[in-house]
Amino acid sequence: MRPLGLNALRARRLGLLTHDEAVAFIRSDSDVSKSEGLSSYGRLKLQCDGATVYASLYQVTSDLIDHDEIGLSEYAWTKLGLTGPQAVTVSSAPPLQSMTHVRAKMFGEELGTDAAAEIVRDIVAGRFSDIQLSSFVAACASPVLTAAETIAVTKAMVETGTRLVWPAGRIYDKHCIGGLPGNRTTPIVVAIVTCFGLTMPKTSSRAITSPAGTADTMETLTNVALDMAAMRRVVETTGGCFVWGDSVGFSPADTSVIRIERALNLDVDGLLVASVLSKKIAAGATHVVIDMPVGPTAKMRNPAAAARLSDLFRQVAAAFGLEVRTVITDGRQPVGRGIGPALEAMDILAVLDTWPDELSDLADKSCLLAGAVLEMAGLCAEGSGADLAGSALRDGRARRKFDEICAAQGGSGSPPQAQFTRPVRATRSGRVASLDNRMIARIAKLAGAPEDASAGVRLAVRLGDRVRQGDTLFTLVSGTPGKITYAMEYVSENPSVIEISR
Repeated sequence: MRPLGLNALRARRLGLLTHDEAVAFIRSDSDVSKSEGLSSYGRLKLQCDGATVYASLYQVTSDLIDHDEIGLSEYAWTKLGLTGPQAVTVSSAPPLQSMTHVRAKMFGEELGTDAAAEIVRDIVAGRFSDIQLSSFVAACASPVLTAAETIAVTKAMVETGTRLVWPAGRIYDKHCIGGLPGNRTTPIVVAIVTCFGLTMPKTSSRAITSPAGTADTMETLTNVALDMAAMRRVVETTGGCFVWGDSVGFSPADTSVIRIERALNLDVDGLLVASVLSKKIAAGATHVVIDMPVGPTAKMRNPAAAARLSDLFRQVAAAFGLEVRTVITDGRQPVGRGIGPALEAMDILAVLDTWPDELSDLADKSCLLAGAVLEMAGLCAEGSGADLAGSALRDGRARRKFDEICAAQGGSGSPPQAQFTRPVRATRSGRVASLDNRMIARIAKLAGAPEDASAGVRLAVRLGDRVRQGDTLFTLVSGTPGKITYAMEYVSENPSVIEISR
């Protein structure tokens, strides 16, 4: 190897998964460590062949790293585009000027358009560490973002990503604010809406901390990682699509912010609205239906909170010429029976095929939301949209349109099936009094979802059902028995996940 130059260290791939934060490791007795200071939370600027990454600095005292090496996490390695032990130029990251705006917000100053733009640009560039991202999220939570501040953040999120422009006309979209396991209405809504000749270029996210995102679920059935040109081709051919949003680069700051919110267990209304609407605006939508589940373990805990959020959605949307309709829905329990990518895909196909009684909640809710879109489009009178949407399910038009879109995206597949299952049974007889959405989602993740697409939870009961001691409440499914055993530890420690009243 060639000798290393000044401020250069040889990259070493450590295989460490640090999610979306770049992390670098160097020896504590190296010149870089001594310059940065052993007690400080250092940030390094790493460069190689034109690529730049900002990384959090950690020091090691063992021989894991040689004096002329810098160990890199997988995220840092990938972002630098390294292929081997190449030389990486190392320097101290410059002061992050946008943090002055974050601090000002913490002390009550309003976040202006320029300040929001500077913060979001730095987030997209990877200059914010997770600690700094956490301070930004906390600053937006208290004092809460005003409508004007939310508009500024939304604008900044749109401007830092790609944006689609469609021919003149109405472009429809639908979004759920989240927090409800299952609830995989989006693919059904897209199939219904587009079979009436409307346009719905649907982009969706992967799971960040949940058992499945719509993109994870649809990936068990078709290709969702389309680039902009392919997405446009599918929409022009079929009227709709099921595309992973990150593959087309909409609102790139969004994933980083959501990841920190979930880690903090903190839902910030202004950031939620900016997240949702920035992606809709970037996708070229003109009319959007927002599903807002309300329940004690949903994201929105009560109708008053949902009303405040609905008002904020409308104020911000109006600033961008976007028409929004919010639909308050029942968030007391999961929607559908499957929780996990493949299980949710199976529910979608069952509703499109036969509308079975056990999935009537998923079918009815999908028709309610699709009906709201049809009403916005003027295809039916107010209040009759759900019936019109249901007709497209019953006569098979929605299923045919669904298959057409999947074929245009690269073909249709079958969801994988897990090899191992384990039922969780009622310990006493009675009536199902409550289901904890957050605990159920956690159990599905511990079973392996979404990384194991076949894994998750299959619910056997709904609110109000009568059960006898020994009846199955839900079934854990996974590709490995060890994950089921691991998930069962959590189940045994949290018996209130499904409460049975006498």
